[in-house]
This record gives sequence, structure tokens and C-alpha cells, in this order.
Amino acid sequence: MRTLSLIFLTLAVILLMTACTKQENSTQNDPYWIKGEKHLKNLRMLTQEGENAEAYFSFSNDRLIFQSTFGEYKCDQIFTMNLDGSDVKLVSTGKGRTTCAFFLPGDTTIVYASTHLAGEDCPPEPDRSRGYVWKLYDSYDIFKADLNGNIIKQLTNSPGYDAEAVVSPRGDKIVFTSTRDGDPEIYIMDLDGSNQTRLTHIKGYDGGPFFSPDGKQIVFRASRPKTEEELADYEDLVQLGYVRPTTLELYVMDIDGKNIRQITNFGKASFAPYFHPDGKRIIFSSNVESETGRNFSLYMINLDGSGLERITYNDTFDGFPMFSRDGKYLVFCSNRFNKKRGDTNVFLAEWVD
Repeated sequence: MRTLSLIFLTLAVILLMTACTKQENSTQNDPYWIKGEKHLKNLRMLTQEGENAEAYFSFSNDRLIFQSTFGEYKCDQIFTMNLDGSDVKLVSTGKGRTTCAFFLPGDTTIVYASTHLAGEDCPPEPDRSRGYVWKLYDSYDIFKADLNGNIIKQLTNSPGYDAEAVVSPRGDKIVFTSTRDGDPEIYIMDLDGSNQTRLTHIKGYDGGPFFSPDGKQIVFRASRPKTEEELADYEDLVQLGYVRPTTLELYVMDIDGKNIRQITNFGKASFAPYFHPDGKRIIFSSNVESETGRNFSLYMINLDGSGLERITYNDTFDGFPMFSRDGKYLVFCSNRFNKKRGDTNVFLAEWVD
């Protein structure tokens, strides 16, 4: 009996090892997969050229909206596509520069920021003589549009940068970033643009906000200049509409702006945070382990700042992650396996928890 049991046990171990090997080989045969990415399966490249970024799921999880510069477009415009990369469709006006698009409930309308009211041409590129900086164009305002490129309503009309709009999973609020009060801060408003309310009040850039799955919290990135030199540099840049994103930490707050707590403390550039559907973890992009500061990977961290885990192992850039609402898929943008140096493409993977 013991011998027979040992035989059955041995066979079970062999079968288990075979199954694990098949699963590992299946993952490793994915052409865009990189060793160590145990949470990603069946990774697919959805775009093939250009600078593509900020791809976000529709409420029904069957389409993506993203910004892209490719072909005839000289600066970012907004597009939608299916989850297999097909049916790419321009949904912005094709004028000015656009950014940060998101589906509204029902998936027949969208919000995004655009500079087109200030001119049909692309606004000037940032002044790189000041180092690596982000330009917060004061000509950006947030618009509601349909999927045929028609503007339905202008939601913001303030003197300054209004962008980075994201819609709550509950379908009742929009959170965004604005410089209307002289400092880049986070604001919240109703879907029709009413009741615009400031949430953050600390010196430094606050931006890139996203809601928790239950719509009760907001995760965001922020800089906190402390020394006199840092404050002087920050103030000088903000007056010119710039932000230096070399040191960004992640924070979480309630949707009324209360109970702000810091999640990361790396002294590096951590950005593009997004809640896992369980509401207990945050995925984000960071150069926390990059010796040069130029390589960004995706990481996961618990809400209390514990349990940091690296998710991607590309040696250039992985960023802008978002989970599908059911947690089955992860979309992100990456320089991996690009055909042209500098291209960033949209990737979709099955998520393995």
C-alpha cells in the first residue's frame, strides 16, 4: 500500500510539474513578455507606431481611449480602439494638442483636455534648456464630446491649465488638475462641470488623480519642495507653466480632500498610480530602482506603503497602467519591442494575481 501510494504521489508531482512547465512556457512564448513578469499573461501590442499614452478602459471594458501622435498628427490627439487594437478612430477635433481622455458612463460620450480654442496648431514644445520639465499649457480646458469628434460642452473655463480629468467608477464625479489658483492642485466637479471644488492646498504639484473602485478615495502624485533652493526652482517654473517631475511621491485622500496620507517615500519619480480592483493595492510607474533615473517599471504597493513588488522588467519605460474593472486585464504603455526608437505603444495583458 505504501509503495502504491508513493507511485500515485510521484505521478501527481510529475503532472503538477508538467502543468506548471506548460504554463511557464506559455507565458515565456509571449513575444512581448519579459522574464520575471509573473503577473502578465498573453501580452499583446495594440498599437504599432508613434507616441501612444494614457490608454483607459471604457465602462463596459470593451474599448480603450488613448492619446497618440503618429502619421499626419504633429501632437497628441484622442482615439478609441477595440481591445485587439482594431477599429482605431479619431474622436477629438484634430486641432491643437489634447490629453487625458476618459469615457463617461454609457460609453457614448467622453471627456478630454484640449488647447484647440487657443489655436488650431500645436502649441510650442517645452523649453528643455531648463532640464526635463512638463509643460502645463494654460490653454488646456476640459471638454465633453461624443464619439464622432463633436464637442458637446466645455466643462472648464478658468485662467490656467485644466486637464488630467478622470471619471469616478460611480459615474457621478470628475477629478482633475488645475492651476487656476496659481499652483497645480486637484479639483473635483460634477459631470456637467458644476460644483468645481479644490481638494488639495499644499505647495507643490498635485496631479494625475484616479478614483478608488468604490469612488470614495483618490490616489495622486505630488511634489513637495522643501529647501529654499527647491522652492525657488519650483516657483520659477510654475510661473512659466512648467513642473519638474524628478521627485514625485504617491498620496491617497478621501474625495472631499480630507485624510491625506503619503504612500511612497522613495525620493524618485513615481507617477500614474491606479487602484487594483480590490481597493487595497496601487499599481504605478517609477524609476525607484533605476541607476540612471531614466528607466521606469511598473510596481504594486499596499495602501499603507508596505509590500512593494515589481511588476514589469523592461529596461526602458513602462507606464500609465490601468486595470479593467473586473481585474482580468491590465493595459499599459511601453517602449518595449518598438519598431522605432522613441515610440511608445499600448499593451494589453491578462492579469495573474
